[in-house]
Amino acid sequence: MRKIIVQEMISVDGFFAGENGEIDWHNVDAEFNKYAIEFLNTIDSLLFGRITYELMASYWPTEAALNDDQIVASKMNNLSKIVFSKTRNILEWNNSKVFSEINAEEIKKLKQTEGKDIAIFGSGTIVSELTKLRLIDEYRLIVNPIVLGKGKSLFSYIEKRYKLQLVKVEKFKSGNVSLHYSLL
Repeated sequence: MRKIIVQEMISVDGFFAGENGEIDWHNVDAEFNKYAIEFLNTIDSLLFGRITYELMASYWPTEAALNDDQIVASKMNNLSKIVFSKTRNILEWNNSKVFSEINAEEIKKLKQTEGKDIAIFGSGTIVSELTKLRLIDEYRLIVNPIVLGKGKSLFSYIEKRYKLQLVKVEKFKSGNVSLHYSLL
């Protein structure tokens, strides 16, 4: 069965984006890019909320992205993408389709289809909703050595406790630490 994996860069104080959605603080270097490519090789689909989709779609298909990181850009552009949006019907980025709502049964069916794992980047509302439905199999939280003070939480819509089990820790030379958790 395919897993849904949340992969997020977060600050020490637990934010995945700044107060206005900014991610300019992400601590990315050659070691992280190697890690990202290895991770992208294990997935074939992405789940996004509309805002994260629009951010990604405005960058990865561009010439700047292809010049900056051709391998990651190629992978991002070729992956299958599902976007959850009540307001958007037309998607320009290739291999993208829109779902107007999160349907737990559809997500369960998707997880049972043949293929590699499925990833979520950003998309805090989607992470919260899928956590509530217990549909996320693994959380990979890459803690960046920065305190933002204010920002957007991945779990801002969570109203009860969910116990996690630490399954792996990976330390980067940059000071990032990747914590892999599974939902108990």
